[in-house]
Amino acid sequence: MKDRHIESQKRLEHIDKSIAEIEKYVEGVDVHDFCENDMLNNAVLLKFIIIGEAIIHIEKEKLDKYDYAWYKVRSFRNMIAHEYFNIKLTAVWEIIQKDLPQLKSVIRTILTKEF
Repeated sequence: MKDRHIESQKRLEHIDKSIAEIEKYVEGVDVHDFCENDMLNNAVLLKFIIIGEAIIHIEKEKLDKYDYAWYKVRSFRNMIAHEYFNIKLTAVWEIIQKDLPQLKSVIRTILTKEF
């Protein structure tokens, strides 16, 4: 039987690593370059799928302690996986710029306080 506490920690670490990789991928890139570079935007979208999938497997009790719209992370994962043909890359860029820093902060707070 899996230890849910340890599993949650591993998943949070996967999220933290995926965020760092997204940040590395888009360093020095502008929205135009991001939208035009298929390899880059596909790599970023895969990392968002990993983040969304990992969130699903973290103990709900742990996530509930922190004020964050976790459903948005899961919903974004589902949209990428199932509605990939409707993805607006400019919107993904906005998520990277505006939402990802807050998610990174919350994930690191959880890792520090819970583990």
